[in-house]
Amino acid sequence: MSTENVEFELTEEQRLVRSTAKDFAEKEVLPLARKVDHEHYFPKELIPKLSALGFLGVFVPEEFGGAELDFVSYSVIVEELARVCASTSVIVSAHNSLCIWPILNHASDEQKKRYLPKLASGESLGCFALSEPSTGSDAAAQTCMSKKEGDTWVINGVKNWVTNGPEADVCILFTMENPEEKHKGINAFIVDLKTTKGVSIGKKEDKLGICGSPTSSITFDNVELSNDQLLGTPGLGFKIAMSTLDGGRIGIASQAVGIARAALEDSLQYARERKAFGKPIGQHQSIQNHLADMSCSIDAARLMALSASRRKDAKLPYTRAAAQAKLFASEASVQCALKGIQIHGGYGYVREFNVERYLRDAKITEIYEGTSEIQRLVIASQLLKE
Repeated sequence: MSTENVEFELTEEQRLVRSTAKDFAEKEVLPLARKVDHEHYFPKELIPKLSALGFLGVFVPEEFGGAELDFVSYSVIVEELARVCASTSVIVSAHNSLCIWPILNHASDEQKKRYLPKLASGESLGCFALSEPSTGSDAAAQTCMSKKEGDTWVINGVKNWVTNGPEADVCILFTMENPEEKHKGINAFIVDLKTTKGVSIGKKEDKLGICGSPTSSITFDNVELSNDQLLGTPGLGFKIAMSTLDGGRIGIASQAVGIARAALEDSLQYARERKAFGKPIGQHQSIQNHLADMSCSIDAARLMALSASRRKDAKLPYTRAAAQAKLFASEASVQCALKGIQIHGGYGYVREFNVERYLRDAKITEIYEGTSEIQRLVIASQLLKE
């Protein structure tokens, strides 16, 4: 059963990407989805298969082994993966939008040659380290420090909530060099996690949802980095982080749409099969109201995500569009999951049915890459500027 909005005007290539992602999700990802969730299992066997389709190098130019696709295609891929397994979609989205994207836009030619081929091939997995134990939404208040000593940068501090952290090879790291400069004193680095001395990975977090997407802290203890690991120029870190999150938020919106779709599709099937008071529950008006609300929310959220993607592809300002898509889609996803549970009744509350997973997976979309509260601040700030 499918509920995607086929009326949205996609190019022939984008439709092919969607079809490919949908087939792969149903044939390769769906059979693992319950194992991924119930056992907190990292689906490592999917990495080479995702790479073969270009899904680990969506934006990477062909010269570096990537698929060189646009952001609309990326949004479609993330939605289709999230529809069957949100954990897998998060692994892919963090790798592409949070690690590869800043390298594409801010790295030197030498850095691109060094990192992009391995990231696109799946030989290396990427992550993004911005949040800290005491600085979540206040990204400018970094306490992980970078100190220049000759031609070497010495890094000390702890990063928290690093998606892909326990499995990642390449990390985009943000540090504070000059606290007096606040956000202008932040630097960005590319770190080889598994070969750099002084880097230690914390335990995997035991999370409510997206259980197969590994999250951990990362500690940097007198870590020495060379100048050629600096991303961009000194003091540019905060701008790199914020521009990266703008694009990442579109991916989270698409992820939220995928989860909401799963809730609706399961609910439609259940509403046709489950009988109460002598007829399928889908014939009762109260259930129909829930289904209608879910459908409207999903289509609206998808249109917002794809509209933001198109603005990004067209190199138009998209900060507000991305924040709006992320805010609306994430809150819609949680509500759709709740309605799905309500439609399933008692069965929706047990793990035999998937709808309870959709609620657990949907909730994080209101939190990471900027909470709903932060999205509202971003939207209002952009409106006032405009």
